[in-house]
Amino acid sequence: MIQLLSQLYHANLLQYENAADSAQLFERYKKRREREVRSRLLNLMFMRFPLLDPDRFLVRTLPVIGKFISPFGALLWLLIVGWGLKVAVDNFGALREQSQSVLATNNLFLLYLGMIVIKTLHEFGHACFCRKWGGEVHVMGVLLMIFTPMPFVDATSSWGFRSRWKRIMVSSAGMIVELFVAATMVFVWANTGPGVLHNLAYNMIFIASISTLVFNLNPLLRFDGYYILSDLVEIPNLQQRANRQLRHLCERYLFGIKKSVSPTDRRKEGFWLAIYGVASGIYRVIVFGGILLIVADRFFMIGLIMAAICAISWVLVPTWKFIQYLASNPQLERTRGRAVAVTAVGVAAILFFLGVVKFPSHFRAPGVLLARERTQMVTETPGYLRKILAQPATRVTRDQPLLEFSNPEIDLELTHARAAVAEVDARIRLAMKERTADLKPLTMRVQSLTQRVQKLEADKAALVVKASHDGIWIAPEIQDQVGRWLARGARLGLLVNPAQFEFAATVKQEDGDTLFGRTISGAEVRLFGEAGRVVPISKWRIIPGEQQTLPSPALGWMSGGEVPVAADDPQKAAEPFFEVHADIGANADAAILHGRSGKIRFDLEPEPLLPRWIRRLQQLLQKRYQL
Repeated sequence: MIQLLSQLYHANLLQYENAADSAQLFERYKKRREREVRSRLLNLMFMRFPLLDPDRFLVRTLPVIGKFISPFGALLWLLIVGWGLKVAVDNFGALREQSQSVLATNNLFLLYLGMIVIKTLHEFGHACFCRKWGGEVHVMGVLLMIFTPMPFVDATSSWGFRSRWKRIMVSSAGMIVELFVAATMVFVWANTGPGVLHNLAYNMIFIASISTLVFNLNPLLRFDGYYILSDLVEIPNLQQRANRQLRHLCERYLFGIKKSVSPTDRRKEGFWLAIYGVASGIYRVIVFGGILLIVADRFFMIGLIMAAICAISWVLVPTWKFIQYLASNPQLERTRGRAVAVTAVGVAAILFFLGVVKFPSHFRAPGVLLARERTQMVTETPGYLRKILAQPATRVTRDQPLLEFSNPEIDLELTHARAAVAEVDARIRLAMKERTADLKPLTMRVQSLTQRVQKLEADKAALVVKASHDGIWIAPEIQDQVGRWLARGARLGLLVNPAQFEFAATVKQEDGDTLFGRTISGAEVRLFGEAGRVVPISKWRIIPGEQQTLPSPALGWMSGGEVPVAADDPQKAAEPFFEVHADIGANADAAILHGRSGKIRFDLEPEPLLPRWIRRLQQLLQKRYQL
């Protein structure tokens, strides 16, 4: 009761017969304004500006819209969303392919336009559901989410509904509307060709799905999912109570305050409150950290200012408040020494744990198995593929014929060249008798023609493709090429000698200092599909200098790998890398096949965690912002 009266008093909602103390009124007003300013600074990424009162519009449209907030509307929603989901699954490949251009410069306007439309309908969904069950909605405006204008509506009157299921439905209304709009946009996208409408529909599908999963449905952030969870577990003010529970645990069990009171009298509820408080704090840091990096990538100065403000409001201010708490809080009157000692020991233990205690250290790099002796067989002479002399996937020996080509033009040119040589020889014999002055140019001519004949004879001999060394002849698509004309340099297949293999790995630039500056105690390879089996390595060598061409296209993004590649060349890395070649031991249990991809793990000497994090942060700032 005293706490309730105190809250009413500080909110200027308590009236009593005695004369009001003007000084106290101004003091309370000042403190309230300070709290509002502090709240705005703490919520810098989500500042709100009320603009209009939508209640009259909702009342007028409720007779029409309210008919769909019913069992009939639920059935219609299930049919449309279910049908849209089926169409999306049927066209999943095209949806995934178009997602690669979502952040392209020419798509940003449509992306933002789709976001505004989706979020406006989202907020009207909250408002309509709230007004349907008697809640009033008097505030609608603009929310600056990461300095991006977005609509918002105040539907907090639904908190007064007696039925928690109605409160849950109001909280879910925005996502219900988003999914319905996304389903209808799937139909538009699937039935239109490339163009503005097609791209706008896709952007609305993308926004509805991503925002629903990452933000709205997630209960760890104070969006729709948070209020749904709060009503489901019937714990109002879930975030505040979780923070109070964490504070109670610290005060009771660390600082020794026996009079500390938990926000709940149920142990199980207190356990889940503590778990929720820790999880939401970690998730909030991850999300806002990612948002800061995205903003800094686009607008560096704005991102820097936001990072400074977040550092002040999330680190410096809480630290200063905690110091004040330790120095002057009345609850610590009898246990202040213990609280200070526990805090000092805790900070020292954390610093010792992170900065002194050494942990195993390693890093991984993607790579591919390559036969040491391998040859890409190509056509040295253009022609028609006439016959396959050695079947693919069979072992062949050196100089064994593999393929036979035919080229009538070479035979015709060779006949003409030989006839020309015979003609010049006859003219030379004639010049030796009658015109000796013509001998020198004729001799040069016959040499040129002889070289031409030799070249044509070599081309004709190259029409029979032979193995350059022993190995297995791999040409899975060669059967489809029989009878076709193949130009010079066309790829025919691969000749692989399975006697010795090596693992070619691509090491990122940020791991370059570790690769060259630290001692590598060992390495092992694990292949995709057989991660449980270790492929032993006898030795490895680092190729000096940065590389740009990948050992295999399979390592690049376009082929399902994890290395970013250039848009015009699937084997050219977007950023330079360091290449490491590791010799594969002969007693490997895994299936050692040319072209299999996997990862190599390099074991380093143990190192504390804090230096690693600092080094990674420095590399991140240097790579992305050149700091």
